[in-house]
Amino acid sequence: MSEPQDYPERIAEICRHPQGSPAYNRGLTHLIQSLLRSGKLWRETTDYYADALQTTLLFLSQNLCSKYEPNRGSLATWMNSHLKWRLHDYRLERQQERKTNVSEVSPLKGETFSQWLENFPAPPDVPPIWEETLNWAQSDPTGELQKTHIRDRPDLTAQVLILRRLPPETDWKVLEVEFDCAYSTLATFYQRKCKPLLRNFAKSQGYIE
Repeated sequence: MSEPQDYPERIAEICRHPQGSPAYNRGLTHLIQSLLRSGKLWRETTDYYADALQTTLLFLSQNLCSKYEPNRGSLATWMNSHLKWRLHDYRLERQQERKTNVSEVSPLKGETFSQWLENFPAPPDVPPIWEETLNWAQSDPTGELQKTHIRDRPDLTAQVLILRRLPPETDWKVLEVEFDCAYSTLATFYQRKCKPLLRNFAKSQGYIE
């Protein structure tokens, strides 16, 4: 499938509106949905692909109007470049985890919801993905985030950790001291419990498949 020819016009129309405005958010949401349906985004079967894609879409929503240059390539090409770097970062994280014997942990840290996100904090007029994810985590409409917690630590819920790890993310070592809970315990819980909840929410909003 080829990328729709009207993308440049659609992007120009989106960027005519203030970031965070209803018109901007509607246009951006439709653009993301079209991009996901286009079949042009890089795909692979790694278990961290959905997380890398979600992070990439967050980058798109924050930087479309300020950093994308249509004359240098298609939107899919630009996004695939960022997506492959995110996947590369996750591969390096997994390799490091094996070296430190922290099993099955792939914590998201500032670029790593990896390192580039530390340089792109959420702007005052937050984009749809960020805003909707934050609202969902704060409101916890089903109560599942508050009910899901570390064993024997009802204070360390999925809601608490997701809110603390959304960009700009709090470092795991800071959380380890703050909550008096081992880094490996926090990161493993986040990997096994919080990230599936985040992925399910992203799927429900149509941001990932």
